[in-house]
Amino acid sequence: MQNLTAEDVRNLARDPSAANRAATVVKIAGQFDDALGVQEMRLAEEIFRLMVRDAEVRVREALSANLKSNPRLPHDVAIALAKDVDSVALPMLSASEVLTPDDLMQIVASQGTPTRLDAIAGRPQVDERLSAAIVQAGVNTGNEGVVAKLLANPGAAFTEPTLHTVVDRFGDSEAVQTPLVGRDVLPVTIAERLVTRVADHLRTHLLDKHKISPEVATDLVLHSRERATVGLAFGASEESLMALARQLAEKNRLSASLVLRAICMGNLRFFEHAVATLARVPVANARVLIHDRGGLGFKTLWAKAGLPETYVPAVRAALDVVEQTELDGRVLDPERYSRRIIERLLTQYGTLGIEFSHDDLEYLMTKVAELPATAVH
Repeated sequence: MQNLTAEDVRNLARDPSAANRAATVVKIAGQFDDALGVQEMRLAEEIFRLMVRDAEVRVREALSANLKSNPRLPHDVAIALAKDVDSVALPMLSASEVLTPDDLMQIVASQGTPTRLDAIAGRPQVDERLSAAIVQAGVNTGNEGVVAKLLANPGAAFTEPTLHTVVDRFGDSEAVQTPLVGRDVLPVTIAERLVTRVADHLRTHLLDKHKISPEVATDLVLHSRERATVGLAFGASEESLMALARQLAEKNRLSASLVLRAICMGNLRFFEHAVATLARVPVANARVLIHDRGGLGFKTLWAKAGLPETYVPAVRAALDVVEQTELDGRVLDPERYSRRIIERLLTQYGTLGIEFSHDDLEYLMTKVAELPATAVH
């Protein structure tokens, strides 16, 4: 560092005004990099340790503003600045790489004011533990704003339980829903719960604005929710499908109609997990019974799951179609796949003795109209 010598310290002694101290901080901070020699680096660090105890806030502000992004700042100096008054602490909390997740979690626990939480929530990287601590602080204080900011931060990571906490406390808040829905990746269990929240909102709108009876509104919401749930399950991992099926069962939403819709839309893996969950058997065992060509194993499993016997012919036919139909590797594969299955079911409907209820058949017809047109092979 050019010009950083013992003379700098003597200058401070000769002119100890706050303005001169702040100017010295700016000068030294601007030269605090790898070009310094060992002795110069130590001298600069000692000056910073002197300044961090300065009684004048503007001196400490200058220190924080000029060193917030410097990875060479001594850890003890960074901690002292991060625990200072807001005007000193916030730049460090929002940007300093020297502060560890443990440091920040301790600050959330001991000094978790709205302004400090907001600064930490906007950091370039926020790990899962720190996100959980910020969310819990937001829940404890009703601070949905900081939770929304954290969710909008692409550098913030979340565990699935933390996101469930968000939905539990702020699931009805549009300010929180928007960034949550907008995240690049959401666990399927969280997406399913959000669909449910939107469905509840739709019910209120139907009742209040269009004077539709509660019975009709409930039916429309149910169909909308089930279609969305099956759609969410496409492409999910085995672990996610298991979690989704269990969550639906716990909430009494893993209905017979949802199971039927799943196989009619070609979502075989979700269908398998759903039946396995209802029958309380491992999914590997359920798969063997579902694909039992003799049919007895499937019927036994279906009965154990407590599902309607009247659905068996429809589900059996759908399974046959699914096993004969493969994704074609083209754009919108899942949609084409679903359409082919539904069209083939409808084509065979009159000859296989399958008795769809009016609602189920209407659903299939509606689904065909919604999907992209394609030839049936």
